[in-house]
Amino acid sequence: MKITDVEAIQINPKLAARNANQKPRFSGIDTQTVFKITCDNGIVGWGDCRGHVDLAQSQIDAMIDRSPAEFLTASINPGLSGATYDAVGKHLEVPAYKLIGQKVRDRVPVAAWTRPASPEDLAAEVQRAVGEGYMTFKMHSCNYYCILEQNRAVEDVAPAGFRFHWDLNHNRPLNWVLRTVEKLDKSPVVGVLEDPLNWRDLEGWRRLRNSVHMPLLMHVPQLGGGPEILNGCADLYMIAEHGIPEAIKRAWTCAEANVGCVIQLTGGTLSKAMAMHLGAVVPNLSHSTNLDDQYDESVTGGRLEVDEGSTPVPEGPGLGVDVDEKELKRIAKNPKTEIPRIISELHMPQGGRFVQRGWPSTDRQIGYPEGGMPGIRLEIWEEDDSTEWTKRWDELEAGARLETTH
Repeated sequence: MKITDVEAIQINPKLAARNANQKPRFSGIDTQTVFKITCDNGIVGWGDCRGHVDLAQSQIDAMIDRSPAEFLTASINPGLSGATYDAVGKHLEVPAYKLIGQKVRDRVPVAAWTRPASPEDLAAEVQRAVGEGYMTFKMHSCNYYCILEQNRAVEDVAPAGFRFHWDLNHNRPLNWVLRTVEKLDKSPVVGVLEDPLNWRDLEGWRRLRNSVHMPLLMHVPQLGGGPEILNGCADLYMIAEHGIPEAIKRAWTCAEANVGCVIQLTGGTLSKAMAMHLGAVVPNLSHSTNLDDQYDESVTGGRLEVDEGSTPVPEGPGLGVDVDEKELKRIAKNPKTEIPRIISELHMPQGGRFVQRGWPSTDRQIGYPEGGMPGIRLEIWEEDDSTEWTKRWDELEAGARLETTH
């Protein structure tokens, strides 16, 4: 079996209806690339990833007339890698996980996801996710809502056993992290704390890990993972986002050190299927984060099941999910989402507000680290062609300004 053609098909699947009126907030996730590998025996391998990806002709040429098995361990786009696993698995009539290792679980814990949200919107998103079968939820903190207020909103609606996965964006100094984490550590819903500190601060990570009970997750080890593990920096390490071969290597390294891992592979149903095959075999897995719950359209015709917090590993050949090529062609014709301009109003605890065009630069404007100010909240005003909106936009040409009631 040899590859005769490699394609990267850019698509713009519709966002979930609940997000249709929040286009600025969800900008960047409404694009995907579907990879198609055609072989001389008629087998077609499929994969996908988030974002629009262009394959260089040199990369395509390097794959033509070679077996897709040669690329199972190649450092290529994870979506393209998924297509090679799909093709080889179909050829051998085995599920993709059998090309990676010994199966250790039949179902993989999975996390729902959303973009940074107000406490009220976050509570609604958690309830939505629980209703869909999720028991783990990931969200990044941000600099225009208080993380403790957001977390209390989750506590108010989350069922017993629910885990919230906080991503703190590796952008705070240790002194601010300690104040926030001390309170989050006592929360019954916080299950994972990702990137609380700068990745290079190995000593800070080690100190923080020794002072809290919740598991710490490091996303991108700057030294490759080995030195971070040896220094006892984290309890969990992220895998898969930067390639399947690297994910496999890091997963088994973590297992040997008796620490865990989290899969993050973002795209549509095809990328989630690849994540489930990886999750079937890697030891010490916490959960997998994917984005399939953010779309109302899929080239496979639907999403993988989620129930009691986990998704079953597909057992069909390859990735175990089929692509509907008519649906693929239809979705490929969707126009790219047009993101409207916005005016932001950052409301402060004492009644003032910073007003500006676009998203606020909160840490620059107020000097507080991200998520560290109780009572802060953001309201955005999308362009609506009204005279009032245009007048306000023109008034803000000079930049952000502080409006007070004093």
